[in-house]
Amino acid sequence: MFESLLLELNTSIEMRGGESSELPNDIRSFRGKRGNCLITNWLWQVPGFRRWRVTNLNAGDNLQVLNSVAYPDYDNDQPIMGIDLLWFGTKKKLVAVLDFQPLVQNKEYFGRHYDGLISLNSKFPELCKNTSMHSFDPKQYFSPWLLFCRGGIEEARFSLPRAFNEFLKCYWDLHNQMTNRAPKLSPEEVRRLQMDYDTYSYQRDPAHGLFASYFGKSWTNKFVRSFLFPDSQVDELNFYKSSKLK
Repeated sequence: MFESLLLELNTSIEMRGGESSELPNDIRSFRGKRGNCLITNWLWQVPGFRRWRVTNLNAGDNLQVLNSVAYPDYDNDQPIMGIDLLWFGTKKKLVAVLDFQPLVQNKEYFGRHYDGLISLNSKFPELCKNTSMHSFDPKQYFSPWLLFCRGGIEEARFSLPRAFNEFLKCYWDLHNQMTNRAPKLSPEEVRRLQMDYDTYSYQRDPAHGLFASYFGKSWTNKFVRSFLFPDSQVDELNFYKSSKLK
């Protein structure tokens, strides 16, 4: 379902000078024991970004996933870019999240970084509905103008590809603007806020349970800690103990 979007994303990264980093074999590509499920990952080194990861999960008609997170360099306080697309083929259901995830939630920060996303949000109203987020607080690390949709085949085939293209362009445009604009947050503050983002996401992201169901707990724990959210400050042992008590 997301093959063309994955190609578009990775191609746009390469065109911006991105180079794919070496990953351990079982992180770069791993086949699950449940059904015919394959996960493939890329870790890109991109000028102006300290880390940019891409994940594609192919579980046939059961599930298709495209996920990507881009972390700007610490001397750039622009938002983290987040993409999370899920397609449940048997049910013909789409869940799509595209956002510039803010480091801080205030009007001054939004005013400097969000003109493009605000325009995009108004252009695709069909992708700005059903914004009930079960696992996350939408007022923390999500912007008021995120594209968030629980839709079907029409959104997946028509609206999403057009919005995806413009979303990427909008984020690159913002990055270009930041090269001529002094940040308001210090590198030390950006570093702390990006670490806080990883910690929050590590604790709340439902991907942990989803991946564990396909690839097992041992591999998933390693994957989430070392690849998805490596800067998380969570004490893993205590986190898993408390999770089991809930």
